[in-house]
Amino acid sequence: MRSFHKNKQPIYHLDEWNIIEKEFQKNNNDRSETIFSLGNGYIGMRGTIEEGFQSDVAGCKGSYINGFYESEEIIYGEYQYAFPLWGQTMLNIMDTQSIELFFDDERFTMDRGHLETYSRVLHMKDGKVSRQFIWQSPTGKKAEFNIEKFISLKDIHITAFQLSVRPLNFSGIVRIITSINGDVRNENLRDQALVTKEKGIVDNAMYLLQQTKKTKFDIACGMMHCLKKEGLESYFNPQYFIEEKEVKACWEIKVEKDQLLILEKFTAFDVNRKYETKKVLENAIKEVKRACKMGYKELLLRHTEFLKEFWEKTDVIIKGDLALQQGIRFNMLQLLQSVGRDGYTNIAAKGLTGEGYEGHYFWDTETYILPFFLYNNPEIAKSLVMYRYNTLNNARERARELDHPGALYPWRTIGGEETSAYFEASTAQYHINADVVYAIKKYVEATEDKEFLVNYGVEVVWETARLWADRGGFIPMRGNKFCIHEVTGPDEYKAGVDNNCYTNYMAQMHLYYAVELAEWFKKEASEKYLELKRKLELQEEEILVWKKAADNMYLPYNEELGINPQDDSFIYKEPYDIEGIQVERLPLVFNWHPLNIWRYQICKQADVLLLMLLLSEKFSVELKKANFDYYEPKTTHDSSLSACIFSVIASEVGYKNYAYNYFMQTARMDLDDYNNNVHKGLHTASMAGAWMCVVNGFAGMRVFDEMLHFKPYTPEKWDAYKFSILYKGRRLTIEVNQKETTYTLQEGNKLSFYHYDQEIQLCSENNRIIVGNN
Repeated sequence: MRSFHKNKQPIYHLDEWNIIEKEFQKNNNDRSETIFSLGNGYIGMRGTIEEGFQSDVAGCKGSYINGFYESEEIIYGEYQYAFPLWGQTMLNIMDTQSIELFFDDERFTMDRGHLETYSRVLHMKDGKVSRQFIWQSPTGKKAEFNIEKFISLKDIHITAFQLSVRPLNFSGIVRIITSINGDVRNENLRDQALVTKEKGIVDNAMYLLQQTKKTKFDIACGMMHCLKKEGLESYFNPQYFIEEKEVKACWEIKVEKDQLLILEKFTAFDVNRKYETKKVLENAIKEVKRACKMGYKELLLRHTEFLKEFWEKTDVIIKGDLALQQGIRFNMLQLLQSVGRDGYTNIAAKGLTGEGYEGHYFWDTETYILPFFLYNNPEIAKSLVMYRYNTLNNARERARELDHPGALYPWRTIGGEETSAYFEASTAQYHINADVVYAIKKYVEATEDKEFLVNYGVEVVWETARLWADRGGFIPMRGNKFCIHEVTGPDEYKAGVDNNCYTNYMAQMHLYYAVELAEWFKKEASEKYLELKRKLELQEEEILVWKKAADNMYLPYNEELGINPQDDSFIYKEPYDIEGIQVERLPLVFNWHPLNIWRYQICKQADVLLLMLLLSEKFSVELKKANFDYYEPKTTHDSSLSACIFSVIASEVGYKNYAYNYFMQTARMDLDDYNNNVHKGLHTASMAGAWMCVVNGFAGMRVFDEMLHFKPYTPEKWDAYKFSILYKGRRLTIEVNQKETTYTLQEGNKLSFYHYDQEIQLCSENNRIIVGNN
């Protein structure tokens, strides 16, 4: 590992089920806003301090809806053919989190007065954030606060907030102001994107309806409150104020010393995007009324029941390292909070936690994130592959723009169109087509969902296979091997190369799968096979070309070095001692000109090693070790996608210290802010990568020949670890300690799998076995 990637000291208190902030420091506000984010895959909110600050404090008071975006024209100094014309940005929507609180005429903020006690907790088991503290005003008024909030994973349009405040040494007037504030904007958009269309109050429900200027998407928000004093059954209704872009509610309540005042606030959001037509304002008002009637406790119960089921299926238990137990649970919760579950939205690189990467979806989904959901919550995995089917027409259009047949999926997008102006690292990453197909193949393998394959999957596989047949060619000087030139692989520091090893192998997999599906489809559903062929105007000759290309694919290997060259030129470039790079010059993408990055043997991230994982069965352990030895000293890990892959391969080849240290970096990348950029949002691919480090790394899980294979070991610092896998409708729990592994079939009648080279069969009558670790 690089010296500048050594593991860091924890920022937050270590606890297996909670992220605990014990001291309030406003200088860390922007980072903590990200860490204490909440979401449900539809709505996301940064961990804002609701009452705000008296002074200027760094931060981004952000709330987001997955897939709700504005377009803005991309301005080029020099435009060239087929450059994308429009960018897309996930919008910071109306602010519903802010609250103002006054004791008589003194406003409460935590950066004035004095905090006697303080804690903020992200309760990972329950998916909520709480703050408890005692605050003393500059004039000596003292009050006890308990603040709690959650975004419902069960009722996806709903958020809920509860404020409890008790005056400890005074009686007086407490004034509370809440609002729906539509005067918001994104940091990286030139113009304010949202225009207010309607606002008002109906039956004590505040509402605001806005529309985006360019995309013409609508968003509506409804808000309702319940406010009461301890010992009284009656509720207090506020005064309402309607302003140009804001609707406010205000209470002035006489409160006695030690009398508890409780405010519950409910909000509901609804949007229509380009694929939807619905009455969003009517829906938002209806939903918020339902939430208010249901009440805070009932909504929280429904939410926590959803999470209870999630943790029962998904939890990874680590015995012997509290920091890593905390880290992996934090990662899994944030993945759940960020992932779209409707088939029309995806999971952004930063989730719903910040404006980094503008809320864009990348190929990270298929390669890193989908496996986490596939083997625990396959219904979510299905929604992710359905997103690619639902944006297939956009991919077709992009292929036409580049004069290709078939379909070309984008590098970064929200709505399905390519939105990156930097083609060297975006459009040139043709491997994304194969990544999408790899995800489809793995989804069908693990779920046996043939209905999806027939109705959706085959069409994606064939249309994207057409592009490979056009993109590559049979090159005489390579012995008529099928070569793919001028592409960028996963390593974005080597752009526009010939025969990127990852790309060629993945394209071969893709083409063989397309041919395999043609034969299967013809036998299993002949009428639909012919129907789809007619729809696509697919000729038998094309299928033959796919097979010829796959059979003759050029697969890079260098006999002298005994490795797989990353591309045709990499091993001939000038070596560079990356240990000598100053920390201040990292990541290189922000500190070196591309021409200097491209000229050296420097990798941004795992490329060949990622291939060694995805198509693991094609490579021997010896070859994986040789590639690890060659590429590890050349990799800066400037991408958060890198460390987890190095950890997994290190486990396989026996480099246990590398595996553990890279896992530590992956599992706590955001909690310990390894890259000093958490304030911009979390790293969802790395979060899923932490799960891979355990399951694919330490437990050695691979899936090939329609079988699960495990080669488990336990890191020296651990006593044991435990996780579950759902495969073909069978749930298998794996518990590993220093000496042995216990496999338990929790669901399903029968399952066969491999423990090292030993085939094991479990059934409902004999559902557990204990075997020694090799």
